Amino acid sequence: MDTSVNKKVNCLVVDDEPLAADLLEKHIEKFSQLKLVASCWNAIEAFEILKKEPIDLIFLDIQMPGLTGIEFLRSLKNPPSVIFTTAYRDYAVESYELDVVDYLLKPITIDRFFKSINKYLYKVGSPPDTTVYLKNTETEEDLFIYVNTNRKYVKIRFEEVLFVESLKDYVCIHTREQDISTKDKISEFEKKLPEYFLRVHRSYIINTKKISAYTAHDIEINDREIPIGISYKKEVMAFLQQK
Repeated sequence: MDTSVNKKVNCLVVDDEPLAADLLEKHIEKFSQLKLVASCWNAIEAFEILKKEPIDLIFLDIQMPGLTGIEFLRSLKNPPSVIFTTAYRDYAVESYELDVVDYLLKPITIDRFFKSINKYLYKVGSPPDTTVYLKNTETEEDLFIYVNTNRKYVKIRFEEVLFVESLKDYVCIHTREQDISTKDKISEFEKKLPEYFLRVHRSYIINTKKISAYTAHDIEINDREIPIGISYKKEVMAFLQQK
């Protein structure tokens, strides 16, 4: 498998329970690395999809009509990576004998799904610098990002971010409580932020909700003066004056 950073992981969901399949699809949509290629209800349909589409990762239910997920996996000569999904613990030992990535018990929470995806990414040699997902909600307090720092993933709520600073190949995320650095380009990190974040300088992105004062040359956030870059000045001033 091509494990380059920009390579999407092609996913297939195989589950005969519509609600379970729908939840998996929603989880997949929240990850920038993943692409849902297809979703089907049984092994026969899955066979047909595998003939036509390049699949990197299957989310495979175990108890299905006809072939079970385990029987289906055993029948494949060169199977993609597999994450089993089931409501039963009884198959755990047998599933690990098949060298699957993970074994998820339903109902599958986003936090548990997140851990499983990272297990897969590390297994194929593509550990993410940052992994992002947003809860499907209108509540601002529930919007967050996980960033990889010092080999662990730290959860940061967007509402707590004051500004983001570029430090060569890293970005530093400044909050009231702490500063967290992660390997990422500021131009890439900018794409992961909600719309109320604004690029004001080649090295700075600010949370516009945290602005306490501004001049034609800089913006004040939490007693820190953030410079406004010449090439960003027109857009920034237009935004501020609208507010």
